Amino acid sequence: MSHTSFATTTRGLNRALPPMRLYEKAKKLGIWNPSDIDFSKDKLDWATFKDDEKDLIWLLLALFVAGEEAVTLDLLPLIEVIAREGRLEEEMFLTTFLFEEAKHTDFFRRFLDEVCGAPVDLSHYHTNNYKHIFYKALPDALLGLKNDSSPAAQIRASVTYNMVVEGVLAETGYHAFFSMLERNNLMPGLRAGISLLKQDESRHIAYGVYLLSRLIAENPQEWDHLQTQMNSLLPLAIGVIGDAFARYEVVPFGLVEDDFVNYAMMQFSKRFERLEKANGASLDEINRVARETEDA
Repeated sequence: MSHTSFATTTRGLNRALPPMRLYEKAKKLGIWNPSDIDFSKDKLDWATFKDDEKDLIWLLLALFVAGEEAVTLDLLPLIEVIAREGRLEEEMFLTTFLFEEAKHTDFFRRFLDEVCGAPVDLSHYHTNNYKHIFYKALPDALLGLKNDSSPAAQIRASVTYNMVVEGVLAETGYHAFFSMLERNNLMPGLRAGISLLKQDESRHIAYGVYLLSRLIAENPQEWDHLQTQMNSLLPLAIGVIGDAFARYEVVPFGLVEDDFVNYAMMQFSKRFERLEKANGASLDEINRVARETEDA
């Protein structure tokens, strides 16, 4: 399809839009190189771990690295949909997502190879709950946008990717790493990388909240669809956490399952409450709330 006009020579860029403000942050904060992170202390720490402690770290890394790869593989249709709708400011920010998800994949696999001496094949750590989300629900939702770019399909994609994969599972995973390592002053390289990665994904989640809020403001009849999608994925996400703890008779590093289930539920509730506020709001209100939340 031919172009008939360009935003930059007809209307310009709206730099006040929340995605453009996030893009400014991405340009400043998203430029970090996994290859620059020093893993020398991490290697020394790894050598002191017991077998079950190593197994738990392998498990968490296996969940993260495949999840980051899955998004890298499946994300492009969302960018294409936003581009076809002529939302240049949103597309500009979304260009950073693919780079960042690929970088996260690079980071975790580098750590596995250089520090953990992990087997190349870690897929046995992927349980049925994990597979349902990352092998099926995520690609179905994101790749499905190739054939269906309706508001309902976009809601399904963003709920799956931004709200559940990033907003619940990834953030609970970060909490696990910091609970294990920070209080014991272990693996500073891994913690440094995860801190940078978490900063990247906080921008992704902020965009997801904005996108879903905009879609609901424009299509209020889709609220029930959003709610159903969130609630249908929550048991699977909690199941991923339960599967990890069920692997151990005594959980390494003193982790307690209820702490992480409660943390995941808190993250879910926080995202859901933000979206509830968008139900019935205007686009101006959504933009205002997004700016206030970002500046808080």
